[in-house]
Amino acid sequence: MDTVVQPGHFLLLLGISSGICGALIAAHPVLLRHLRTRDDLRAVQRAHVRCTPRIGGVGVLAATLCALLLIVPDSNQLSFSLFAISLLPVFAAGLAEDLGWRVRPTGRLMAAALSAALATAMLQIWIPPVGIAGLDTLLGFAPVAIALTVLWSTGVCHAINLIDGVNGLAGATGLLIAIGISVVATQAGANGIALVSAAIVPALIGFLLFNWPFGRIFLGDAGAYTLGHVLVWLAIALASINTQVSALALALMFFWPVADTFLAMARRMRAGRPVGAPDRLHYHQLVMRALMLLSGGRMGKAAANSATTLVMLPLVAMPIAAGVWLWDRPGAALVAWGVFGVLFTLSYRTGVHIFRGRQWRGVARRHAARIDTRRPQPERPVLLRR
Repeated sequence: MDTVVQPGHFLLLLGISSGICGALIAAHPVLLRHLRTRDDLRAVQRAHVRCTPRIGGVGVLAATLCALLLIVPDSNQLSFSLFAISLLPVFAAGLAEDLGWRVRPTGRLMAAALSAALATAMLQIWIPPVGIAGLDTLLGFAPVAIALTVLWSTGVCHAINLIDGVNGLAGATGLLIAIGISVVATQAGANGIALVSAAIVPALIGFLLFNWPFGRIFLGDAGAYTLGHVLVWLAIALASINTQVSALALALMFFWPVADTFLAMARRMRAGRPVGAPDRLHYHQLVMRALMLLSGGRMGKAAANSATTLVMLPLVAMPIAAGVWLWDRPGAALVAWGVFGVLFTLSYRTGVHIFRGRQWRGVARRHAARIDTRRPQPERPVLLRR
């Protein structure tokens, strides 16, 4: 059985995703007049400079559903059809937020947990033993394993959403994870999972054509949460049905969004702020500001936004590549988690220390002054003498 998407299917999925995203961009001015609006340009964590539709996830989801329902092998059709049903709660909550209905982070997390619970109940799978003695004792008790599965799935959904802060980062991260899962599934002989994972690639490419580098449309909460749900459950299913595959190695593919989430939680708790409060201190936001400072103010926010993804992707790809390499070695995968965790923390703290230094503050002030001089100044009234 083929484990790669056939050219015709690839073009179909690409066309569905890009066609819907393109149509949403064209219809955005009309949609703004009929839907609840939200002023993202005033958001604390914003990195864009113009009003942009946040519903690119609709195109990605449509192509993903087509892959789940029409392209998977007949023997797996029932399971993937049930899995498609589990997408509804998390997608609906995310879409409501994208359309301006202000769904709180707690509400979106509950929707993600409900989707995870539905997937567990309908597919009857959860995180299997991972090859670590103490942890396997807990995972051998089904209620604990199910609870950890729902927690992990919910956390990954939220983590993918948190890295959706600059053009292309969340979409490209999802694309790399999908490729990694497909490669491991192929090696393990899980052809159905390999095919569905590979089918997500054209779905995301169709979105990225408009999202990077110009940011014409965003993935949005619906897209980010749903993408996280699909990817994490493909990984859970792969480890569950094939005992040779290390769940820790597959989890390593989600390292970057998960590490950034833990960093955000620790940072906010240390500052005495709510864990769910937005800020501008994510890793990608540090990189973006560093690029602007290193350019001496010559690189504006729009250019730095897209350049940040190019800087970040090699860092995101390293743990994914390690997960592919260590797919059947749980002990080595656990060590890799520790190594990447140390490198992530040290690099972030070093970056913060450097770019909070006195020399860079002067560059920031000069850049702000240069921007201010470019703004049109209000005309002063002319006093006429009699």
